[in-house]
Amino acid sequence: MGKVVMYGSVSVDGFIADEYDQPGPLFDWLLSGDVPLDESGVLKVSQKSYDYTRPYWDQIGATVSGRHVFDMTDGWDGKPPGGVDHVVVVTHRPKPEGWDPEAPFHFVDGVEAAMAEAQLLAGDRIVEVAAGDVGGQVLASGLVDEVRMDVVPVVFGSGKRYFGSVDAQQLLENPDVVIQGNRVLHLRYRVRR
Repeated sequence: MGKVVMYGSVSVDGFIADEYDQPGPLFDWLLSGDVPLDESGVLKVSQKSYDYTRPYWDQIGATVSGRHVFDMTDGWDGKPPGGVDHVVVVTHRPKPEGWDPEAPFHFVDGVEAAMAEAQLLAGDRIVEVAAGDVGGQVLASGLVDEVRMDVVPVVFGSGKRYFGSVDAQQLLENPDVVIQGNRVLHLRYRVRR
């Protein structure tokens, strides 16, 4: 079984979106360089960000996300973001009407069931858990091995928290990766067991 990584871009004050669910400049770093991050040619980052991000993306076997993000992105038009093989959507509702049954999206009720499905799909590859409420629930359940943050130089003041509504203390190790890219600071922490 692969490791579980909680991941997301985040403001300096700990938010993944503003109070209107808008990410604002949180993803500007994905457009601030000259090195293509994927085949689309749209995402271009600094060489340092590429050297950190691309190998990580290549190791992801499944991503776990909440239904809210799925709905806001229109299900990424049926194509998992970043070239991920599978997306497991935590939801209490059925998949959208008319949803392509061949699209590699799996709709699961509850965080524990979603993690079990994602680990099955990912095999020995990484299970990525999106930051926010779902990520916070997975962290609180003790299933996260590592926290990765792309810290962007903006202060929102309020909004959607990186760790969701987690209200219990969780110790992390010292950051074992700290990389400065254009308009972003990449951090990686192992979760203390």
